[in-house]
Amino acid sequence: MKRIFLISMFCIAVGMHFAPFANASEQETSVSSCLSIQSVKAKVIAKCIPYPSAISQVGIFLADPEACAEGPIPILFPAYIVPGAVLDPSRILVCNKSNFGSPLAPNNGMEGSILSINPNASHILKVPPHFAKSGTQASALGGDVQMFSANSSSWLNSINNPNANTANYTGVANPLGLSNNNAFGRVWPASSPFGASDVGTSSILDPTGLPINNPPNDLIGGVYLGSLTNRNNVTTATQPPVYPGYQPQIIPGSLSTGAVGLAFLGPGPDASCKAAFAIVTADGGIVQAQTAFGVDGIAPVGTIHPLIRKRWKHCKGLSPRLGVLMNPYDLPTGVLRQLFISEPFTNTIAVVDLVAYTTIPDGYHTVYKMEAIRRLHSSAFDIPIDMAPTKRNSDNSTWASNTTLDDGSDIYVANRGNNTIVRMDQKGDVIAIRKVHIKGVKNYKINGIATSFDGTEIYVTFVNKSGQGGVAKLGSF
Repeated sequence: MKRIFLISMFCIAVGMHFAPFANASEQETSVSSCLSIQSVKAKVIAKCIPYPSAISQVGIFLADPEACAEGPIPILFPAYIVPGAVLDPSRILVCNKSNFGSPLAPNNGMEGSILSINPNASHILKVPPHFAKSGTQASALGGDVQMFSANSSSWLNSINNPNANTANYTGVANPLGLSNNNAFGRVWPASSPFGASDVGTSSILDPTGLPINNPPNDLIGGVYLGSLTNRNNVTTATQPPVYPGYQPQIIPGSLSTGAVGLAFLGPGPDASCKAAFAIVTADGGIVQAQTAFGVDGIAPVGTIHPLIRKRWKHCKGLSPRLGVLMNPYDLPTGVLRQLFISEPFTNTIAVVDLVAYTTIPDGYHTVYKMEAIRRLHSSAFDIPIDMAPTKRNSDNSTWASNTTLDDGSDIYVANRGNNTIVRMDQKGDVIAIRKVHIKGVKNYKINGIATSFDGTEIYVTFVNKSGQGGVAKLGSF
């Protein structure tokens, strides 16, 4: 039985600052209400995970032949999604800063991996520190803990894509963001392998943990990095949709600094019907990675409050990150997608409207572009480190993902500062607040949040001052 204790009444003011254009004056509206903060106990699932960050339940990968692009995982990788397998829909994927013994790939930056964990084990899972020393998708604790992918030579892009511009890089290295394309794709992490100020990566991972085999663009393969995979550098793709020769970027932008969060956008607005992701970089820019044509910008550097040279006082070795969610429903006229991006060091959440933008109306030169940005302010925010849908989109074959809001979904905001979770609606009005107490754990801070596939449970990552952490779960509210 869930134990909930009333600890205080908290009067909050929610102010929404609207700034559609950079040179426009801000408009502010606010509403206030008094809410009770309730204390809830979270159950530890796993521990002994160094610097855990982003988290997601795998969920069901769809296979809809009527979709824009038929989902490949149920068709090509059925053994990887059966009960107990590494992408069993009930399992949770946990980003962290350890290889767990898997040999570090040379010249690829920091260690880092994604673990696949059974959230329903009968006991707390104490992850062995070197269980993956074989450099494979090793398992431990009777299969309740499995390696999905790590910064090790076993997962180099070159294994499936020897001609890629990023052939010598892995798909995971200090991963800080995680978005599953449950609609028609694979697992996408975002990483800061060399720190916030150096180049970042984002990748497309097969269930093997390897960067995608048989990709839409041979010069990308499954790893985007720095400017090596910008549109102008990868437009000699050998597979359809073929657009040979030099093709300049439509909007400038690159992964020139660490990738600190991302969200699935569904297919791009062009005619290729290929997946696109929005990636936030540590310098505050937003870029889009499209599987056929590479990276273009969405919004310039400084649009989001930067994370470069920022540090967590509680745990200096932990890389700063943020949360990103996508909303495809009930949007203003002309707006195709909407991003919610947490800004932990300013206690705000940016809301970014995306529209289609084209330079040549031929169907292949169209990308997403920022049309407007506004910010949600609330005294209930205390270092908002991450966000999750109260109801994740699970059945739409165009945009189903752990980072996609379902129609009318509210948003959970995880506060690193005071270890609370705030439930708010998409306008920014706060509905409820919970103070999270993790049984048997001291001096911790929340560092990531996800909701279960069915919306009944919340998963959080936590970390202590020395960088050790784990995963806990609590009921939804």
